Amino acid sequence: MAPTMRTDRRILRTKQSIKKSFLELFTEKDFEQITINEIAERANVNRGTIYLHYEDKYDLLDKCIEDHVNELISLCKKREDHTVSSNGVKPVFDYLHDHFPFFSAMFSNQRVFLFRDRLLNFFAVNLMGKMESADHKIDNELKAQFMASAFIGIVEWWIRLQMPHSTSFMADQVRDLFEKNLQ
Repeated sequence: MAPTMRTDRRILRTKQSIKKSFLELFTEKDFEQITINEIAERANVNRGTIYLHYEDKYDLLDKCIEDHVNELISLCKKREDHTVSSNGVKPVFDYLHDHFPFFSAMFSNQRVFLFRDRLLNFFAVNLMGKMESADHKIDNELKAQFMASAFIGIVEWWIRLQMPHSTSFMADQVRDLFEKNLQ
């Protein structure tokens, strides 16, 4: 059996610092105005260190999006494997709440369509697997796209308004809406 490689903790801390600095800058200014020099200065690393881990700021943005989408996927898979509560949507809202700066920056920066598209695709695919094919009038793929778009719209609204409702309230409301439409 081949030994598994573990990532050095210093590398993980460096990447974390780079991503955190990038996110801070992203909340302060437009993505196009952010430079690698600014990210490096704020993260207290050399430019070369950033390029050691990321091709450019677009790759860094892509990796940040990928990390959060993968975490959401993981939450949904855990929910499917172990039904912790009757409302499996709450962990998603808790995650969105806990990572508010990232999601707020993503939804408020109009140039970041990649994030919205990835999130939309993830929820549409996830919903397709849960659809019952009893109603043949509406195509399941169209229904999944409709519901995923509605979910992303609700999440975006909630985040842009600085989360005016609790995660429990949002999860209950979304669950009720989905239950009425998944049939």
